[in-house]
Amino acid sequence: MTIYRTRDGLRHQFRDVLNFYYPDCLDTAIGGYVAQLDERDGHVYDARTRHLVATARGVHNFSLGVLADGPDWCRFAAEHGLGFLSTVHWDDRQEGYDWLLDGRTATDRTRYCYGHAFVLLAGARAHQADIPGARAELERAFDVLEAQFWEPEHELYADRATPDWGTVSSYRGQNANMHACEALLAAYEATGETRYLDRAYTVADRFTREITSATDGLLWEHYTEEWGPDLSYNEDSPRHQFRPPGYQPGHHAEWAKLLALLADHRSEGWLRERARELFDAAVDLGWDDEYGGLYYTVDADGQPIVPDKYGWVHTEAIGASALLSRDDDEYVDWYDRLWEYSRAHLINPRYGNWYERLGRDHDRDGPNHGPEVEPGYHPLTNCWLALRALEAEPDLFEADQERPN
Repeated sequence: MTIYRTRDGLRHQFRDVLNFYYPDCLDTAIGGYVAQLDERDGHVYDARTRHLVATARGVHNFSLGVLADGPDWCRFAAEHGLGFLSTVHWDDRQEGYDWLLDGRTATDRTRYCYGHAFVLLAGARAHQADIPGARAELERAFDVLEAQFWEPEHELYADRATPDWGTVSSYRGQNANMHACEALLAAYEATGETRYLDRAYTVADRFTREITSATDGLLWEHYTEEWGPDLSYNEDSPRHQFRPPGYQPGHHAEWAKLLALLADHRSEGWLRERARELFDAAVDLGWDDEYGGLYYTVDADGQPIVPDKYGWVHTEAIGASALLSRDDDEYVDWYDRLWEYSRAHLINPRYGNWYERLGRDHDRDGPNHGPEVEPGYHPLTNCWLALRALEAEPDLFEADQERPN
């Protein structure tokens, strides 16, 4: 939609998401963020649970608010969350970040690469925003990732370990490595240190070109300890919330976005070519021709396994299409189409936040409550990237500065 080819339109959406969470997400009693806000009306349904990923994403989100010249309270909100992340989530005895807290008490200390990657991302964006203490948090998270999860023989990250780091799970996953790549890129942008860029490039090259050769270039989600695709993983749980079987169009789009960002800093020609391939696979396999939108999971032929429509999937495709549109006008059409679909179905018309999940025909199956919430990280990230991309290509902006209703 043309309104999202304008600075005003994108900034309006960006601020809507921030405003949905602030100030209700700030907790001055327990500390940290209350991330569990009902996506329909914003009421708090769980004021005690503190999830590592939600905390880190909150720090990231408010830091982006500072970087995007958002409301003045973004700086205080980012500082507030970083203080909780660096003290309460951090287990000083075992030197890792606790996964889940009840108030300030750890209830799950499992060490997840995915969670530590988001701490690195939070530290990176907060450092870019000049939040005190962020550089130290960035370096501490990176040190843990390298010491405990990095496997030099595979040049990828392991997935999870016991609280004392004594046992590393045999499961290997795409998702943890994708978000590690994202965080490493952000760390490079924040510090200019090439060690972060080099590691991001290694992960991207290893996974999106070498590992995917076993699945005809498509991104499988689940792997054995030796990084062979585990094609039977969770085959009896097709609706598993976080580790479903099948191919995820959203992750193909997300990797396309990351490769396009890497191409801004590296000269290897394969990065942009592979980014286009992965985005094309996302929409070729995942687009629902009958109802519109991208399926959650599909088989290798594009037949839906879980046909639900997730908000994060569409925001990632928006970010990827914005970046790819800098080199190819074909992706501008997808950018407009994705925004049009999202505005019609996935964006809360009252508040501007994004719904987590809809059925294939856009029915809602419930309020999507739980401790593992998505506090606006996906839409904020991709609005910010779209602003950067479109400002670099002013010809893509429309003269009509129509604002969203």
